[in-house]
Amino acid sequence: MSNFDPLKIGIVSISDRASSGVYEDKGLPALQDWLTRALRNPITFEPRLIPDEQARISATLIELVDAGCSLVLTTGGTGPALRDVTPEATLAVAHKEMPGFGEQMRQISLKFVPTAILSRQVAVIRDKSLIINLPGQPKSIQETLEGLKDAEGKSVVAGIFAAVPYCVDLIGGPYMETNDEVCKAFRPKSAIRAPRA
Repeated sequence: MSNFDPLKIGIVSISDRASSGVYEDKGLPALQDWLTRALRNPITFEPRLIPDEQARISATLIELVDAGCSLVLTTGGTGPALRDVTPEATLAVAHKEMPGFGEQMRQISLKFVPTAILSRQVAVIRDKSLIINLPGQPKSIQETLEGLKDAEGKSVVAGIFAAVPYCVDLIGGPYMETNDEVCKAFRPKSAIRAPRA
């Protein structure tokens, strides 16, 4: 068995059309694939595919936090369109807002498209859970989580996930261990747990 703390992670894809079967959802597989590569802990995923309805999104987030998910990642519904209500639904269930995550996600996306300023992703804490709104496209999900590297593999822009494990530590969640080649978690020296035998 693994020496790493088990994790329960909620992954939520928010899309009217994917949730009604008009097209295949790509958000949940992208999130699950990236997290499985990035984390060394054993993970239980709680996937949800739901429409762009504010009350339904808020209820789903509360349900996942109450189910013991220390991290909840959403994808979709963060633009300026009338049906994009994910940030409002997320802020409605927040105990604390974590604006640095949204700021950094927009910085990463601005390296590719000027329309990144239209994205409204937010991150919040509810109880002992960190909830982060991610972009809708699988490529953008990976870029915002992992950051950008140059041709030699050196970091050009830090991804947001590097800060997630320490944030989860601070709110009383399990100790997340990352695969450094995918995304190296940053913790102050005093917060780093000695490797287990």
